[in-house]
Amino acid sequence: MATDDSVRREPIEGFDDVPGTTLFDAQRARQGYWVNQFCMSLMKAQNRAEFKADEDKYLRKWKMSDEQREAILQRNWARMIELGGNIYYLSKLFSTDGKSFQYVAATMTGLTQEQYAQMMLQGGRTIENNRSKKEWARTGGPAFGKSGKPAAGNK
Repeated sequence: MATDDSVRREPIEGFDDVPGTTLFDAQRARQGYWVNQFCMSLMKAQNRAEFKADEDKYLRKWKMSDEQREAILQRNWARMIELGGNIYYLSKLFSTDGKSFQYVAATMTGLTQEQYAQMMLQGGRTIENNRSKKEWARTGGPAFGKSGKPAAGNK
């Protein structure tokens, strides 16, 4: 985790090695406060229009870090979550972009939206080869679907 956890009060042991899992706890809530406040501002049409007109300028109204701002500008959803963004607040941003939860979830798995939908219809990721990042490193990446094998073109 690339955050400053020097003030962390909640233990995170055991969560850091779970692929695709970012613990949203009080520490992350504090870290992402301004990211989430920015996202909530997008509930108003006037703010959405102002943001779309000049994203960087609008983001500078909020006391977020440069790293958080850059993740938003790049629409790096996983990074926004790592930096304290809550998916339910981030939904205001991807809705502003005309994107769905399914689209965002797909981008975070490295799949296309169609591949992600098919994987979920087949029961999601299998536990085999998905228990830990160490397992991914040893076996070449995540496994999808019931077969436990990566989808075509996704290793």
